[in-house]
Amino acid sequence: MHKFFELGGEVGVLKASPRCFRAKWHRSASRSPSLSPVAFAQDFVGSSTELSEGHPAYDSTVGATARFQRNYNGKQPGDPKKAAQAIVQLTQERNLPLRLLLGSDAYAAAEKNHFARLEEARIWKKLSVSTDFETR
Repeated sequence: MHKFFELGGEVGVLKASPRCFRAKWHRSASRSPSLSPVAFAQDFVGSSTELSEGHPAYDSTVGATARFQRNYNGKQPGDPKKAAQAIVQLTQERNLPLRLLLGSDAYAAAEKNHFARLEEARIWKKLSVSTDFETR
């Protein structure tokens, strides 16, 4: 069984994550990765979906999101058939990843976020490590 997580789990949305179970999953034969697909060509915001601009008071948020989705539809870089093939390939792998990013956009966004987190950690490293016990 595979779990799907939107990329928000990688770039700033607070949510429960299987990360805390990683050690247990490494010992388990039934461990399955979380899949983080982003923009794959499908009808999510196409003809089967009615996108409303919403109330004028929310034009800068809801309206902007609706316009982005409408304009982005059909331009997604991800190929659903290739995503399916990647998921099937996972069933043949022995050493599964905790999370597999599907698509170049998912990878780029996660990489950017991880580098930003690392840079912030480096800035605060002195304070972070100052909380250890004194060595004897």
